Amino acid sequence: MIGHGYDSHRFAPGRRLVLGGVEIAHDEGLLGHSDADVLTHAIMDALLGAAGLGDIGHHFPDTDERWRDADSVALLREVVAMLARAGLEPVNVDATVVLERPKVGPHRDAIRARLAEALGLPAARVNVKATTAEGMGPIGRGEGAEAHAVALLRER
Repeated sequence: MIGHGYDSHRFAPGRRLVLGGVEIAHDEGLLGHSDADVLTHAIMDALLGAAGLGDIGHHFPDTDERWRDADSVALLREVVAMLARAGLEPVNVDATVVLERPKVGPHRDAIRARLAEALGLPAARVNVKATTAEGMGPIGRGEGAEAHAVALLRER
């Protein structure tokens, strides 16, 4: 089973920037009800989509105060538990984060390791890429970030 996930968040002052569960020094963070970890959110939606289990908005709605400032990696672990209850497990994840700044490259190994641990996978099965929007659109103007992810699941 294969699923695709997408998420986007705008930048806002006074917020931490968290990508793939790793805090990255930056003058702004992403705005959201949880920690707004756009990369982890896209991965969760890819996993849930592959399993036919809806999306993160269904399971962790922004109208529920339990999820305010939630650690998205903890939510990812809950998604993996949902998959296990459905008799499924992740095989691999491939994700791309799109933002103009800061550079993700120096943090890539830490991000892969953090996501792999939460997914119960070796880091070699969690691929994280980063690119820019080449100055085009709101992401290109530095207004926010977006992420895409693809996940493969198998029956346990």
